[in-house]
Amino acid sequence: MGSLDWAVLVGYFGVMVAIGVWSHKRVDDVSDFFTAGGRMPWWLSGISHHMSGYSAVMFTGYAGIAYQYGVTSYVTWSFPIAVGIAIGARLFAGRLNRLRSRLHVASPLEYLKSRYNLPTQQALAWSGVLLKIVDVGAKWAAIATLLSVFTGLTLNQGILITGVVTGVYCTVGGLWADALTELGQFVIQLLAGAAMLVTVLAELGGVSALWTVWDRLPDSHTQPTAGPYTLTFLLAYLFIKTFEYSGGMWNQAQRYMATRSAREARRSARLSAALWFVWPAVLFFPMWVAPLLVKAQKPDASDSYALLTERLLPHGLLGLVVVGFFSHTMAMCSSDANAISAVFTRDIAPALPKLGAKAAAWSHRAGLLAARLSTVAFLALSMAVATQVDSPAFKDIITVVIKWVAGLVGPIAIPFLLGMVPRFRRSGPTAALVSWAAGLFAFWLTTYGLSGVRLQAQIAAPVATSLVLYVLVGFLKPEDTPERDAVLARINSGGDGDEDGAAGGAGAARTAAGPVGGPGHRAARK
Repeated sequence: MGSLDWAVLVGYFGVMVAIGVWSHKRVDDVSDFFTAGGRMPWWLSGISHHMSGYSAVMFTGYAGIAYQYGVTSYVTWSFPIAVGIAIGARLFAGRLNRLRSRLHVASPLEYLKSRYNLPTQQALAWSGVLLKIVDVGAKWAAIATLLSVFTGLTLNQGILITGVVTGVYCTVGGLWADALTELGQFVIQLLAGAAMLVTVLAELGGVSALWTVWDRLPDSHTQPTAGPYTLTFLLAYLFIKTFEYSGGMWNQAQRYMATRSAREARRSARLSAALWFVWPAVLFFPMWVAPLLVKAQKPDASDSYALLTERLLPHGLLGLVVVGFFSHTMAMCSSDANAISAVFTRDIAPALPKLGAKAAAWSHRAGLLAARLSTVAFLALSMAVATQVDSPAFKDIITVVIKWVAGLVGPIAIPFLLGMVPRFRRSGPTAALVSWAAGLFAFWLTTYGLSGVRLQAQIAAPVATSLVLYVLVGFLKPEDTPERDAVLARINSGGDGDEDGAAGGAGAARTAAGPVGGPGHRAARK
């Protein structure tokens, strides 16, 4: 990287911090910090949802898959995510919005205490927090790996730089800062991705390379499924990503909660799905043809995209592409930090033996301080994990992302998302806890307990186990009660265009759902 590239990178960091400081003025309480006060436009929510869904792992781990297997990287990754989000737009987006507008919660998991019970809420909260520490640690390691290729910085130095900058803006400005920086990052990524595509096409002979270059690549590069990424893997991944990207990843749920109404939440989801259909294909094309232009040095080819940009792009544009790498990672990590902070502040802290009484009495100011401190703590822990991501316990970045996240998110997401759907009203706390525990055991068994288990089985077994047991236990041991039915009624009744306070207002919501507001809550606003 030259001085111009460094100027672009430093300028990007400066703009992100400035947006965070500006967003600070829009944050008055925890509702603003975690759900933007329910005032986020649907198009901003949709772009934010899209940007917070993938990171620099795309330019390392998935770049390696694209280098080795071609279009399989798109067919078995972004395509099922797009389909899953489109399904979730119908099933979950509107209901997630009503968690805020009807039950007046600031954390996605707050409603679980009334829908099930406190132990269920705490089990999902603690396991989800621990999973996200590992997941975000992998994201820090991915961006630090890229940074080391371009700048020569060590892995730990790269983790520290990106983590500190992200921590500043997301801690100060909350969800507003996340969404606005993700909008800026989206624009940057459009420019960087277009620049990379144009440069690669020019190197290969022009626009005609889009359809003529395939004869020069291995035959497997045009196969929709290849290697370990089989049709079974694709179907399993679609199944998992429908839950994960429809709110099972809590940061995605927050985007739907932040919109003004259920209708706008669905529009947000449809926009995100459309972006997932189109934009990754633009980013992947240079990775697909990379074998014609560079020779990867790492066995998994995770360095191929970085080598490609170093060879082809002039100074300035190289800096812009590096900024694009950062934009995805910082978008996902900051949104995860905000979601985890919400869960800790609103769900975990009030249930802790010594902290619970104090948390229940937090003022607006104290609640915000707790939210910001927990954000910093989460980022610090995930950065510490990032330094160990290549250790034998985690093996490598792509293993963490595919196996750990895909395998573990299902047992957490099933009780959370299906708990909002009236069809599963009979499934109560027993069904939720059994499905959660059995799903975690299935992950351990297929990943570490048994040898020779295929990748698709490793990622599908936990969520399939959780789904079957959630439904089966609910049928055999129904635990629906008038109080739980009232919670479901609040989430599912009324028109999709209802704003905050509709269909009975805040008082009725609190009566139906119980004390879900928690500390620092402010009445819903128009």
